[in-house]
Amino acid sequence: MSGARPPGASGEQAAAAWVRAMFARVAPRYDLLNHLLSLNRDRAWRGHTARRLREALREPRARILDLCCGTGDLLAALEAERGGGVLGSDFCHAMLLGAQGKMGSRHSASVLFEADTLRLPLPDRSLDLITLAFGLRNLADYQKGLAEMRRVLRPSGTLAVLEFSQPRNRVLAGFYGFYSRRVLPLVGGLISGDRSAYQYLPESVRQFPAPEELASQMRQAGFASVQFERLTGGIVTLHLGTIAAP
Repeated sequence: MSGARPPGASGEQAAAAWVRAMFARVAPRYDLLNHLLSLNRDRAWRGHTARRLREALREPRARILDLCCGTGDLLAALEAERGGGVLGSDFCHAMLLGAQGKMGSRHSASVLFEADTLRLPLPDRSLDLITLAFGLRNLADYQKGLAEMRRVLRPSGTLAVLEFSQPRNRVLAGFYGFYSRRVLPLVGGLISGDRSAYQYLPESVRQFPAPEELASQMRQAGFASVQFERLTGGIVTLHLGTIAAP
């Protein structure tokens, strides 16, 4: 299985159930820990992603979906850049409730729905842009997820994947490794009350394909013009791909 491998979970269904339950447990403190543990850089990464997609976002007739939207931080950045609503989906109900609360406070026009990214309840070729921030590595099958995204994108449609990666600089990589193995589980566990979640999350980053490998997997799934951009010294990478026009 090329996908998330939570402890004790074997097979796609078990892995998905473990990840869903884990996110449900940490949902109340998820935003706080994202901002704290990233030193608030997560806001900048999402803002950068929205700006890179400005042209697609401002197309009036574009249908846009933020997959694995969690509590809606990237969705909010997309809304701000678009000047209107988008679609958002996640398979964890507790995370969607967090996103819904934020949307209500800003009178958002976006629409949320609960769905498994590996089995989207959408017709073929129904979307123009898909975004996915820090969610691909939690799918039970990366290739199946990419294939499903390709299925629902129209020709000339774009996929943008923002995901953690491993820094190439040796000094930064050493610091990042110590931080993710020692500091993140300790702080995340204390604040969320779930140390296992914050042991799994950095481990999922170490298991995730390197940017070059993910780019290759995107091409294998049928995406063209695949490129990636390392951010913050390679701690995070933004991947972009399109569906070739006929």
